[in-house]
Amino acid sequence: MRFGVVVFPGSNCEVDAYHALRALLGQDTEYVWHKETRLDGLDVVILPGGFSYGDYLRPGAIARFSPIMPAVQAHAVAGRPLLGICNGFQVLVEAQLLPGALLRNRDLHFVCQEVALIVERTRTPFTCACRPGQVLRMPVAHGEGNYFAEPAELSELEKHAQVVFRYCDPGYDTGLPHNPNGSVRDIAGICNRAGNVVGLMPHPERSMERWMGREEGRVVFESVLAWGRDAGGGGAVSQVSG
Repeated sequence: MRFGVVVFPGSNCEVDAYHALRALLGQDTEYVWHKETRLDGLDVVILPGGFSYGDYLRPGAIARFSPIMPAVQAHAVAGRPLLGICNGFQVLVEAQLLPGALLRNRDLHFVCQEVALIVERTRTPFTCACRPGQVLRMPVAHGEGNYFAEPAELSELEKHAQVVFRYCDPGYDTGLPHNPNGSVRDIAGICNRAGNVVGLMPHPERSMERWMGREEGRVVFESVLAWGRDAGGGGAVSQVSG
């Protein structure tokens, strides 16, 4: 499989994602500069974390107009796997590839801590190797991760099983709330109706090696490798949708 990691001005997690895919998982991976207009030959696209365009106006609001984004949208419409991590999630929402909005954190503070997530949906390329109800621990680092959607939109998300991850309480005794940013219904990550586009605020690429403290983020990337093998090396999502 071939992976592309899109780099916007202000991205700062593209090296982490590249390292996770190429060095740790041995995958053919390349950077895609935001001024490119094609994604030829790429099976999976990653929008990494950071502060694209300095988060001016609001996170992701300018990045959605980058020259690469029409190709990213076409990749999504074709049913190919697309993952947005943190700022990448914000870009996907701004580009209307995922519903809802990401607001300032509940306490108006930047949060940087480990969180626990429960896997709600395994029928995506990025969770197909997970068990339903599996708890994963990953770090978050954001100032605008407070997921919001109107009640009618939330009902549609729940109806179509589009909530992929929720923050949960793993029994920690740190005194920190399990929901770090105030996200409605503890939502940490969602997908589109087809299941091929996934966005989440926590960073799986920062939970890949023992020295990082956790290795549980590996399952996100191992899932898409398993999906690729089942799909014959690439193509549109069909067996995981619904």
